[in-house]
Amino acid sequence: MATVRPFKALRPAPEYAEKVVSLPYDVMNRKEAAKMAEGNPYSYLHICRAEIDLPGQENPYDISVYQKAKTNIYDNLEKGVFIRETKPSFYVYRQIMNGRVQTGFVGCASIDDYNNNIIKKHELTRHEKEIDRINHFDICNADTEPVFFTYRQNKKLNSIIVRVTEAEPEYHITDSMNVAHMLWVVSDESLCKEISEIFRDEIEYMYIADGHHRSASAVNVGMKRREQNPDYTGDEEFNYFMAVMFPDEDLAIFDYNRVVKDLNGNSKEEFFEKIKKNFDIEKVSDSTPYRPEALHEFSMYMKDGWYRLTAREGTFNAADPIEALDVSILQENLLSPVLGIGDPRTDKRIDFVGGIRGLEELERRVNEDMEIAFALYPVSIAQLIAVADAGLLMPPKSTWFEPKLGSGLFIHEL
Repeated sequence: MATVRPFKALRPAPEYAEKVVSLPYDVMNRKEAAKMAEGNPYSYLHICRAEIDLPGQENPYDISVYQKAKTNIYDNLEKGVFIRETKPSFYVYRQIMNGRVQTGFVGCASIDDYNNNIIKKHELTRHEKEIDRINHFDICNADTEPVFFTYRQNKKLNSIIVRVTEAEPEYHITDSMNVAHMLWVVSDESLCKEISEIFRDEIEYMYIADGHHRSASAVNVGMKRREQNPDYTGDEEFNYFMAVMFPDEDLAIFDYNRVVKDLNGNSKEEFFEKIKKNFDIEKVSDSTPYRPEALHEFSMYMKDGWYRLTAREGTFNAADPIEALDVSILQENLLSPVLGIGDPRTDKRIDFVGGIRGLEELERRVNEDMEIAFALYPVSIAQLIAVADAGLLMPPKSTWFEPKLGSGLFIHEL
C-alpha cells in the first residue's frame, strides 16, 4: 500500500504565482527557455533551467548551473517571492486545459515504495538524464519539480477533493499555454492524516505517468543521503520525494507520433508493396489531415497526401500488453523491417512529435525535412497500468501527457 505524507512546501506568494509558474525543464532547449523567461525575473525557468542566467556557460550540466539554481531559490525566499509553509500540508491541484479538468493531490511519496515497486514504472531511464536531475536536486537540497503519478480512482479521495475545492483556491492562474492552475492548501492536521491513511489502506499501487527520470533521480538523492546519514530514522525529508497524484479517470494521453527521414532505399512503389504484408492501406485525403479513429489504425502522410493503415489480424499478439500496443505494432511490422529503424532511441533517421502539436506539424515536417509521417491512436491509461502491473516496459516515446505540470508552484526541501 502507498505511503504518502504532507510537507512544508516552498511556493510562490500568491501575488507572484502567475509570474513564477513555467513549463517543466525538459520540454524546451536553452534558447527556448531564455526566450520564455525574457523580461520576467520571477520565472521558474531561472531555477529549473538556471543556465539561462549564466552567459557564456554553454554546458547545462556544469556545477555552476546547479549552484545558480540554488542561489535563485533562496534569493526568491529572501525577497518574499517564495514563502515557506508553516505546517506540513497536502495540496489539491487542479489543471484545466481546453475545458478538460484534472484534479489530484500534491504530497510526498516514499523512496522505499519506489524501490519496492509500490510505485510502478513503465519506461526505461537514461543515465545521463538521471545524473542531471540528481545534481540539481542534491545541490539545491530540494526536489525542485514534482513527478506525475496516477492511481486507480478512489471514492474517499474523490470526496475529499470535492470538499476541499468548494473553498476559494490559494492560486487561480493561467500560464503562457492558456492552461489554468488552481491550488488549495490542506493544512488541517486531521484531514492530512485522513488522506495519508486512505492512501495507506486503499491505494495498492501508484503509477508513474510522467517523470521517470525525476523519480529515479529523487530516489538516488535520497539513497545518497541515507549513506551520508547512517543513523537516519526514516522520517527525514530525504526519505520522500514530491509528487502530484491524479486519479486515473481524470487523465488523458495524447498520441506520440513519428516522422522518418527516408524510405530506407525503397522506391515509393516498393515501400507500399512491402507494407501491404501487414497492413490494409487506403488513400483517404490529398490535403485534409486524417486522425486514427481506433486502436490498431494508423494514419500515414507522404507528400501526396494521407493514408489509413489498419494492422491485419495475426500480425501481433492481442493478448500481450506490449505487443498489442500500437507503438509496438508500428515498430515491429513497419519501422524496423521496412524502414530499417532498429532502435528508435538512437536512430538519427527518426524523430518524434507530441500529439499536442497537431497533425499539421507532421505535414510541415514531411514538407520540410522528412519523407514520411505516422500518426498513432493514443495509448490509454488502462493500457499503461496493464503494462506496469505486468512488470513490463513500454517502447520509447509511447505516451504524451497534457497538460504538463506547472513548475515552480511547489518545492520540497530535503
